[in-house]
Amino acid sequence: MTHASTGTLTADTHRFRADELAHFGARVLESVGVPRADATLVAESLITSDMWGHPSHGMLRLPWYVARLQSGVMNPNSVPEVISTFGAVTVLDGCDGVGQVVTDSAVALAGEAAASHGIGAVAVRNSNHFGTAAYWTRTLADQGCVGILTTNGSPAMAPWGGTDKMIGANPWSIAVPGGSHGCVVLDIANTGVARGKVYAAREKGIRLPEGWAIDANGLPTTDPQAAIDGLILPMAGHKGYAISFMMDILSGVLTGSSYATDVVGPFVPDRRSGCGHLVIALAIEAIMPRARFDQRIDDLIDTVKSSEAAPGAEILVPGEMENRAVASAGGTVQLPARTVAKLADLAASLGVTPPRADHR
Repeated sequence: MTHASTGTLTADTHRFRADELAHFGARVLESVGVPRADATLVAESLITSDMWGHPSHGMLRLPWYVARLQSGVMNPNSVPEVISTFGAVTVLDGCDGVGQVVTDSAVALAGEAAASHGIGAVAVRNSNHFGTAAYWTRTLADQGCVGILTTNGSPAMAPWGGTDKMIGANPWSIAVPGGSHGCVVLDIANTGVARGKVYAAREKGIRLPEGWAIDANGLPTTDPQAAIDGLILPMAGHKGYAISFMMDILSGVLTGSSYATDVVGPFVPDRRSGCGHLVIALAIEAIMPRARFDQRIDDLIDTVKSSEAAPGAEILVPGEMENRAVASAGGTVQLPARTVAKLADLAASLGVTPPRADHR
């Protein structure tokens, strides 16, 4: 048992083989009606987030998904419907399907349009939570595109100057091929921290850093549950609110999906989500030869890294930490004990064999 961030032995973290944990996740989803290929996709997306060091979007969400599937508000047979296509733009109705499956379809359509037109855009309505946005933009980057993805979510913060929870964290991601350095990818929420990280802190039984959240009475809090019941603060003050507002326009208003307080999060078991996304793929070859782009991105990264680092610091580019985490994970995933216990309870309730911890 090894602590995910420090490598020191602790009693509250368990290591698993990533392939076995993904197989377990897929079996769980299959047991509640998700087709095998779709179940595998969802499980692998969650495991990847854990391997990147982002347990906020990893396996801790699996019980949430199962509860939504069992209540019927999320459709296990995800068959997105193309509403319209105009040139390089497609409107896709997710029909309340599993978010990862719906988004995978949207990414495929955007990539196909980019291959034909140089650019592709897919507006997605009536979807669900899709895990981490970087999983999908990295897919487009691997196809030689600039991948852009926006989504909205359930209310997490108040509008700037307000006190009511009305605006989602509404994350967005941009990914590009990184030349010889691996994928360069930005994936951020517009709150000071993604709400999933608050849930992850609760799983680990740790306090939040100061400045992340306020409680229901408007007072600063470091208690994860009080933060969940209260408000997550926006990043960069009014700027975070404004960016999140615009992402709700792109993801909800423009796509024809729900927005603001009508969007429901994945942790609510019995209300349809209404989540919307916007996927954009821009083919690099439509602008310049790929080799030229790779040379320029390498030069940019090398230039930035040539800066003298502050004492005890290292200069990184977006996505580099995740690239390293996967490379050093050795095909294993580490989960908090509380998440492991919840997965064991879930497995027992569904008659699925739980995964075995890896004690290597």
